[in-house]
Amino acid sequence: MSLKGKVAVITGAGGGLGQATAVRFANDGAKLVLIDLSDQAMERTVSLVKEITQEIHTVVADVTNSNDVQNYVKEAVNTFGSIDVFYNNAGIEGLIKPTTEYEEEEFDKVIAVNTKGVFLGLKYVLQQMKKQKSGSIINTASVAGISTQANLSAYTASKHSVVGLTRTAAVENARLNIRVNAICPGPIDTDMVKHAAEKNNPNNPQEFYDLVKAMVPADRLGKPEEVASLVAYLGGDESGYINGSIIAIDGGMTSTYA
Repeated sequence: MSLKGKVAVITGAGGGLGQATAVRFANDGAKLVLIDLSDQAMERTVSLVKEITQEIHTVVADVTNSNDVQNYVKEAVNTFGSIDVFYNNAGIEGLIKPTTEYEEEEFDKVIAVNTKGVFLGLKYVLQQMKKQKSGSIINTASVAGISTQANLSAYTASKHSVVGLTRTAAVENARLNIRVNAICPGPIDTDMVKHAAEKNNPNNPQEFYDLVKAMVPADRLGKPEEVASLVAYLGGDESGYINGSIIAIDGGMTSTYA
């Protein structure tokens, strides 16, 4: 499998999944446009990728801001000439609280990043891909987008939205040789899960990890590199007949609770 010569845009490039995917894409020969709100977080990814390739362009952007999104699309095209693969990945976990106790401001923030951010990415990247009449988009949803757990109302709502946006965009653009799929990671060993553990049980985060592991038939958290492998496959030509799919990568977690 190779992404050699393809231009790949990754949002949330400073996070665990974004970073692992950037490294995988670089190893597969892609030219990278890395997007993150945190310049510091993105630099950690850049330092890893520069060991593999120098064909990197970075843009600091707020994915909830239409002007920022249009700008990163423009920067990608001006730098490398096209957008062949778009990993629409930026997201936040929000609070872990019952719906009745969930702060409205925090709910709005999660929806803004996880739903509006994905929507804006789709809107403006698809405009470029329509000109090219080609492209592959991979949205990061979650097992929370195809199932549910208590105390995650905003996150669950936002990730269900990603599933809906994915299917709609896939149907709208299939005849233009543009594919749109979503991945639904289960618990992955990233900072997001670490933060969730600390929020859920500040005095004993390990208890949270143990509870999560117990929900996964594989009896472990996933690795970011395993998610990156799936994203790379969906971004490449070998997956050309996969469109509008919502793909769980969760160690069997959603099969257990289906």
